[in-house]
Amino acid sequence: MKEALFYKNTGGTDVQCFLCPHFCRIKDGGIGFCGVRKNTGGLLYTLNYGRVAAMALDPIEKKPLYHYHPGEFILSVGTVGCNLSCLFCQNWSIAKEVQAPTEPMTSEEIVEKARQLNSFGIAYTYNEPFIWYEFVLETAKLARRAGLQNVLVTNGYVTLKPLKGLLPFIDAMNIDIKSIEDEFYRKTCSGTVAEVLETIKTSVKNCHVELTNLIIPTLNDSDENFTRLVDWIYENLGRDVPLHFSRYFPCYKMTIPPTPIEALKRAEGIAKKKLKYVYLGNV
Repeated sequence: MKEALFYKNTGGTDVQCFLCPHFCRIKDGGIGFCGVRKNTGGLLYTLNYGRVAAMALDPIEKKPLYHYHPGEFILSVGTVGCNLSCLFCQNWSIAKEVQAPTEPMTSEEIVEKARQLNSFGIAYTYNEPFIWYEFVLETAKLARRAGLQNVLVTNGYVTLKPLKGLLPFIDAMNIDIKSIEDEFYRKTCSGTVAEVLETIKTSVKNCHVELTNLIIPTLNDSDENFTRLVDWIYENLGRDVPLHFSRYFPCYKMTIPPTPIEALKRAEGIAKKKLKYVYLGNV
């Protein structure tokens, strides 16, 4: 275990975490919403430091990033835990099962592995990298010194201070905007959308950003949803930020049938009226 960043003692042995917008108040012996930050005697520890649950050499397009080192491969690493609880999570076996098997690895070992595989960098992905914050920050600094690029694949659900602390070492991000509707976030993901939008606006000023929207039938697949999302992107980011519409398949706790291709094409048609780069995924 390693002492966590971004928390304070609130009296006695109680603590409050400020890493993400849940602002968990955690009693002694308790664990935060993410499942990997534990209060032990009034000190908050991160339980996933140096624990790797998944590692692979991936094409960068899988992130998905289409406008960043196209055609190249990147070493992808992830751990356990997540600060959202999406009912449709496709990586639930590590994101929500925090006792999933892991292997211990140091930041130095990961950087060396990337160099051995001739990867141009390291992607922090598979689960939510922001709740691996301490380890990602340490590894990203080492990677930068080694001449490697750093990529985050994230839900964007993080507070501003941690975000700004990590961004100087990040070269590209894919940020998952699950819906423009706050009700969707609250009911389906146990979160809120405002903080994700703030993360996006801050990040595009600091690194390359592409966005992904998973389309789920009956939940976020209306023309109104697509229009509101596209309008927000156009008005706040301009027309050049790539947008990926991704096809949903039943997973974890959600049994809604897969997204019809027609729905993705509707979304694509609406988006292309204002945005320059629109792509369909999982099709």
